[in-house]
Amino acid sequence: MTQELHIVGGGMAGSEAAWQAANRGVRVVIHEMRPKVETFAHKTGDLGEMVCSNSFRSDDHEQNAVGLLHWEMREAGGLIISTAHEHRLPAGGALAVDRDAFSAKITARLHAHENIRVSHEEITELPSEGQWIFATGPLTSAALGAAIQSETGTDRLAFFDAIAPIVYADSIDMSQAWLQSRYDKGETEEEQRAYINCPMDKAQYEAFIDALLAADKTEFHEGETAGYFDGCLPIEVMAERGRETLRHGPMKPVGLTNPHQPEVKPWAVVQLRRDNALGTLYNIVGFQTKMKYGAQTDVFRMIPGLENASFARLGGIHRNTFLNSPTLLDDQMRLRSKPNIRFAGQVTGVEGYVESAAMGLLAGRMAAAEITGHPLPTVPQDSAHGALIHHITGGADARTFQPMNVNFGLFRPVDGLKGGRRGRKDRYKAYTDRAKAAWSGWLAAQVEYA
Repeated sequence: MTQELHIVGGGMAGSEAAWQAANRGVRVVIHEMRPKVETFAHKTGDLGEMVCSNSFRSDDHEQNAVGLLHWEMREAGGLIISTAHEHRLPAGGALAVDRDAFSAKITARLHAHENIRVSHEEITELPSEGQWIFATGPLTSAALGAAIQSETGTDRLAFFDAIAPIVYADSIDMSQAWLQSRYDKGETEEEQRAYINCPMDKAQYEAFIDALLAADKTEFHEGETAGYFDGCLPIEVMAERGRETLRHGPMKPVGLTNPHQPEVKPWAVVQLRRDNALGTLYNIVGFQTKMKYGAQTDVFRMIPGLENASFARLGGIHRNTFLNSPTLLDDQMRLRSKPNIRFAGQVTGVEGYVESAAMGLLAGRMAAAEITGHPLPTVPQDSAHGALIHHITGGADARTFQPMNVNFGLFRPVDGLKGGRRGRKDRYKAYTDRAKAAWSGWLAAQVEYA
């Protein structure tokens, strides 16, 4: 076997695809344009760099669809999820990581693999020969985006992702704030105290909303449209939808008790989650923003406990690019018009680090199977991976296709179970049990091809 697999993009999807293919004996070249060509959001040239958040969300593999995706990736020997667990931080029931240590380890493991080499140059065309996976993520370069647009014959679909700010922990006033995970979630005291909470009374909240609505915002360029993904809305966009929206969203006060004033129920609470292993950095949860930098410092210092906050990174906004995958990709994630090219990650229309890595895992295995001449069994639709790939390659309505997180709404119903909220616990457990059996069977069927 002499054919190489070329992977464009060294983010979550590209890194995972390379790892999966290389472990099946395929020689892999990762083409990562950073650090030679920079992006708005990335700060390093490391592979697997985390940008928007340091959280992989829930790790509950019995009652949560993303936790189930974690479980499936672990069972498949996933690089991204195993490295995340090695560098996890206390975050209640979530899987959050020390982002710098995480990406450094991903980079080291990929560089050390005997079947992988990394090339730092920008790919600007869609090749007609060879086996390729394009996993360029939400920040696909302008030149490559134009090449994709030219090949597909359709306009690129775009929305805007916003990045949350990061605060230095020693600048937070802990005489007003306190440590607690919502509902004291977590098995250890460290997990149960994984978040810093800043309380607001009603007057403070109303003043904060007023300032948020009045603040200077980043303007869009002519011809751009702002079609946000609902899972990553800027806080000012949420505030524009109604003054109570934030109080019932990222600033909800439920499950928290202020030890400084235990008899007073906060009207709203701003949570900050640890962003590194040292505990020196915290990101403001759910506070993605398109406010200009000066406005951000003014508005965020209105939050009790953050009056003297020092920011390691302010929030920002960037354009995100994704394909209309139901019309453009086949069930092997190949571009119908150029079947030597696969797409993986956020550019396919999945949303989130975990979902991107999961599509990289599938693309890497599919490409390796094609190169080695050992076709894979069909990915079981009842698994979390299968539910996602089915959605993006045909299950979704192409006319209304938008980026999607994994969720149980993508799963086929289990017969005989009660609907509604009361039956949810049993229903979710049935989904995850069925998915684990299907996924385990799919992995076992590949042993003879390994």
